[in-house]
Parts: sequence; C-alpha cells; structure tokens
Amino acid sequence: MYQNINEQFATTARQFADTAAQVNRLALSSAEKAFGLQLSTIEQNTNAAFAFWGELAEVRDIDGLKAVWPKGVQTARESIERSVSAGQEAFGQTVATGEAIARIAKGQVEAAQAKAEEAVQTATRATAGKPRK
Repeated sequence: MYQNINEQFATTARQFADTAAQVNRLALSSAEKAFGLQLSTIEQNTNAAFAFWGELAEVRDIDGLKAVWPKGVQTARESIERSVSAGQEAFGQTVATGEAIARIAKGQVEAAQAKAEEAVQTATRATAGKPRK
C-alpha cells in the first residue's frame, strides 16, 4: 500500500517538476525576446539621436537651424513610434507566452482530472464486486 502511494507521489512530483521547467523555459524565452527587442529599439533611437546631434553641431546660423529643425522633429517622431511599436510587440509576446502557459496548466489539470476519475472508477468497480457485511 505504501509503495503505491510513494510511486504516485514520485510520479506527481516528477510531472510537476517537468511542467515547472517547461513554464520557466517559456517565460525566460519571452523575457529574452522582450529584452532583445527593447535593447534594439534603444540602440536605434540612440543612433538616430546622435546622428541628429551631429548635424545640429554643424549648424552655424539661424538658416541652418531652420533647415535642421524638421529633421529633429522627424527623428523624435520616429523614435517614439519605434518605442511604442516595440512596447506593443513585447506586450503581444507576453500575452502569447501567458496563453501558452495557460494551455500547459489546462493540460495538467485535465490529466489530473482524468487520473482521478479513473481511480474513482477503479475503486467503484473493486468495491462493487465485494459483498457487504
């Protein structure tokens, strides 16, 4: 009797550890992608800003400033768009990862429910064959 309980416990613990490892891999992969995306966006925005500052440093008069000013506004707009787009993409990745984790959890719950129902049916059949005292 104890051997059966120990085996069930060991099997359940192993399944839990496997599932936890799978969920951790998904979460880590998602975080890695989001971090890479944000880092890439920061790099692009920084490069664009330094390019604009380089042009601005070469300006010597008001006419030059008038010529460079629209480029600065354009650079700022593009940087904001890149940042918002990266944020949306990272959020979408997070949602997709959450859905994948939910599917894993749902599968585990359904498997546990099926095992429990099987155990109940087995116990019911076993007790149905025994006479009552």
